[in-house]
Amino acid sequence: MQHSRSNNRAPDWLKPFDQLDWKITHWMAQHGVTLLRISMGVIFIWFGALKLIPGLSPAEDLIRASLSFVPMQVFLPILAVWEIAIGIGFVTGRFTRVTILLLFLQMPGTVSPVFLRPDLVFTAFPFGLTLEGQYIVKNLVLISAGLVIGATVRGGRLTNDPDNELSPSA
Repeated sequence: MQHSRSNNRAPDWLKPFDQLDWKITHWMAQHGVTLLRISMGVIFIWFGALKLIPGLSPAEDLIRASLSFVPMQVFLPILAVWEIAIGIGFVTGRFTRVTILLLFLQMPGTVSPVFLRPDLVFTAFPFGLTLEGQYIVKNLVLISAGLVIGATVRGGRLTNDPDNELSPSA
């Protein structure tokens, strides 16, 4: 059976590079989702913790300006604890479904300034973004990371070679 790895079709002089590439991509497939999950956790714990201390989070002014109809003395601590809970869920790898649910319930709020206060998000609609706008757009990566992590809750995983999980022959 022919394998999907290029190792079987590579010229002899390229085989050591192909084997190294296989080892590297195998390591990435083995550890990538775990590192992604922990990275997400660190980000959410950090950003949430900043919101617990008034004036420390760079997002606080944007939140206050966008949600001026919400009592901030109540909302900011709740948001902070919510984000810390998401972070703890990702770092520990426990309750992943609940963690991802919390993440996806939080994301519409992070995008809300685009609709509620576009003057704070765009320098020139639709492409010129303020720093705050860039902060919001980067959430696409967080959403995508949540999808990748979520794909593993039933035992799914990444593989560098879906046709053959054996290491390349020397």
